[in-house]
Amino acid sequence: MSRDWALCRHCRAVVYAKRLARNHGVCPQCGGCFPLTAQQWLDLLADRDSLRLLDIDVRSDDPLEFSDGSPYADRLAQARAATGMPEAVICARLSIADTPAVAAAMDFRFMGGSLSGAVGELITRAAETALAERLPLVLVTASGGVRMQEGVVGLMQMAKTAQAMQQLDEAGLVTACVITDPTYGGVAASYAMLGDVVIAEPGARFGFAGPRVIAQTIKQELPPGFQTAEFLLERGFVDLVSPRGQLRERLGRLLSIGTRRDTAADICPAEQVVIRAPEQVPEQDAWDAVRRARHLGRPTTSDYIRMILDDFEELHGDRVGGDCPAIVGGVGRLGREPVVVIGHEKGHTPADLAAHNFGMPNPAGYRKAARLMRLAAKWGLPVVTLVDTPGAYPGLDAELQGQATVIAETIRLMGALPVPLVTVVTGEGCSGGALAIAVADRVLIMENAIYTVISPEGCAAILWKDAAAAPAAARALRVDPRSLLSLGVVDGVVPEPPGGAESDQTAAAALVRAAIRAELEDLASRDPARLVAERRARFRRFGAQPAPDALSQGGSQ
Repeated sequence: MSRDWALCRHCRAVVYAKRLARNHGVCPQCGGCFPLTAQQWLDLLADRDSLRLLDIDVRSDDPLEFSDGSPYADRLAQARAATGMPEAVICARLSIADTPAVAAAMDFRFMGGSLSGAVGELITRAAETALAERLPLVLVTASGGVRMQEGVVGLMQMAKTAQAMQQLDEAGLVTACVITDPTYGGVAASYAMLGDVVIAEPGARFGFAGPRVIAQTIKQELPPGFQTAEFLLERGFVDLVSPRGQLRERLGRLLSIGTRRDTAADICPAEQVVIRAPEQVPEQDAWDAVRRARHLGRPTTSDYIRMILDDFEELHGDRVGGDCPAIVGGVGRLGREPVVVIGHEKGHTPADLAAHNFGMPNPAGYRKAARLMRLAAKWGLPVVTLVDTPGAYPGLDAELQGQATVIAETIRLMGALPVPLVTVVTGEGCSGGALAIAVADRVLIMENAIYTVISPEGCAAILWKDAAAAPAAARALRVDPRSLLSLGVVDGVVPEPPGGAESDQTAAAALVRAAIRAELEDLASRDPARLVAERRARFRRFGAQPAPDALSQGGSQ
């Protein structure tokens, strides 16, 4: 076909080459992505006039003196002549949406983007440059795997590059991986999946063993769309799938938040809206509080995120194999302060409730929450959690996947997290499913929310032997905000607009925003050791009795 025209492999449309170039290599007919060269990827990501190639002279040698009918040295020479590149990676300094970074982009044209000693060295040098200059690292991957002509020398690059990524983790530097089509084998099983954030382009194929290898080796029938970006997003292995036209903006937003480029708080101090004294909290019947907390019109976590955060980017998946819809989370800005936000998600309609499992997380949800908390610790960002759940999902699959274990591990993680933590119970806060994301420095509850060890219905069925006794159980459990503040379980109550949060979501969100901002401002001056010590002391006191000598001294007076 003429160089003026290109054939789309997705829809078989013939596309004018200049139009295709203007559209970042995306077919205007079907949206399918044509492959880009390494240079084209860097040009796509870089701000105007910001791209500067790194001066790294690394070339592959022939450690095995390999020949498969044609000497490896000749194949290298042919690849260099065909691409004009010394190897399958280009490394550069650049800025992405005004955030300086180091980037390395792979080129599939050069021997299938295979991982050789030189490729591993270039990726490692890019990482070392980012480490030395305290900059984020962005990796754009395209590969068929380890270069067979270099044998185990190529294989060792998986460990070498993984170590380089670990050093950036230890230094608290942001890493992001952009998965392009295809990315397989040793690259997929090393640095491509080790970024803080993993972004895939639409339709990109990704995996350790390719579909052809799987089908030929074990004769297994593969599901539709197997190993595509969308398939991986649904199963929790990538954070997001981004069209090319949005990639620079979205990646730049993430890099900016992760590097805390705007660390100043809002110019005006946060309004003090939280009620601290129990007697100032309006009295209400506990069962009324339960019914109000469950009202489907109350704002969900997604509603609050939309109304109180700027620059929010939702991040998906637990990187293990699931993306539970009952937990949502990501990074954004509260005013000018970068934060990580995690919360239970229910929805407003019966269809929403079913889609989000009625706000009951499975183990993948808590693993996702834990992953985002660890990301917050690395990036040094405060964490805000929004609690609204009838409890963790009690099904067979959840138990088989270790529901109790993952809840315990998430509780332990939060207790030691070295960044400020603020929790707001916005609706139902029930059982360990709520506590798993509520081990915070400050725990607040909304005026018409509840917090309890078990649902009133469950308590009534067990102790009263009658689920109809739920109102009496709610009163006995003291689930209402006034009682919880008296017990010291919560640190304050966030008032709601007249008629409740469901009557005016915007006003409710403004009150929640002010409450969170005030708590974060108060916690901002504490160093990590003090945060952890005070958080542990907060939870240590529940159920503690005075020491025996204190009791005897008190009795003698």
